[in-house]
Amino acid sequence: MSGRGVLQPGEKVQFTDRRGKRITDQLVIGGVTQSEHGLILHDDVIGSSEGIVVTTVHARHDGIDEAKPWKQTRAIGGWQYCVMRPRLADYVLSMPRGAQIMYPKDIAQVIQLGDIRNGMHVVESGAGSGAMSLNLLDAVGPEGTLTSIEIRRDFAQVARANAALYYGRDPAWWDLKTGDFDAVAATLPVHATDRIVLDMLDPWNRLEQAFRIMAPGGVLVCYVTTTTQMVRLADRLREDGRWTEPDIQETLERHWKAEDLAVRPDHQMIAHTGFLIVSRAMAEGFDALRRRERITKDVHTDIDTLTAEERAARLEELELRDISDRKLRKVLRDLDVQTGNLTKGR
Repeated sequence: MSGRGVLQPGEKVQFTDRRGKRITDQLVIGGVTQSEHGLILHDDVIGSSEGIVVTTVHARHDGIDEAKPWKQTRAIGGWQYCVMRPRLADYVLSMPRGAQIMYPKDIAQVIQLGDIRNGMHVVESGAGSGAMSLNLLDAVGPEGTLTSIEIRRDFAQVARANAALYYGRDPAWWDLKTGDFDAVAATLPVHATDRIVLDMLDPWNRLEQAFRIMAPGGVLVCYVTTTTQMVRLADRLREDGRWTEPDIQETLERHWKAEDLAVRPDHQMIAHTGFLIVSRAMAEGFDALRRRERITKDVHTDIDTLTAEERAARLEELELRDISDRKLRKVLRDLDVQTGNLTKGR
């Protein structure tokens, strides 16, 4: 997709009205975009620069609403829209999709935490509708390569078409393969991949092939949506021994209103969408360093099955008593003084 110059037929553009409502459409000679306020004529946009304002023309409602028959003859038009090329985030949210896409807030974190840069060789599994793929293609650039593995052929077709529409052609530095991750990864060179991004149901079952193709020090980023997936993956990474301690996080997004003195957060926000688990590959023959845990620490036994004495001992083992006896005595003395002041004040 061109980043500058006049708008050309075939390009995607974004129409935004004064209320902030956006419509993304592809420019076609003689084409129109239907809005709730009339028709936007593409010929008024083609050949112009970004940042212009176009006005809708009159259109009449088709069909008859028996409850409101007057609407069939109500003319609409004269509404203004600002014209811009969509940002990649806008394009991702508006593009046709088969699989559920990853939100821009999570995609940005994948790029940053995965340290995905120009010229790198990246492998992605779970191309879906191509949202993550487009951002990875932009990040590695034509000097790098992206190998995307998608198990479903129809999803791969959607991803490929969305990429072609975004770039105006099939990106030459993208190799989109259809098949199972393990089977496809087995055909890739050993330790030649800089970064791996897994957006799939069971990434813990893909660690063997992921390590085989990953260069030492390479970054693995996994996106999962549930806590059970997150815990299972983290445990497997630790058990494997060839991956560093996993870093786990989620990103919450909240917009704000700022109009004169009325400054407040939006009533709605994009909260939990998924977890990002990040780990790095060790060199062959070296185990990852782990934090030493107390030998007696047991986080698996059901505490309700223990006796009162065993339960008290177990709570201490689990370090739930994180306050020293000395600090506790001081807290009690302070509380005694403060509660005593209540009595004096009556």
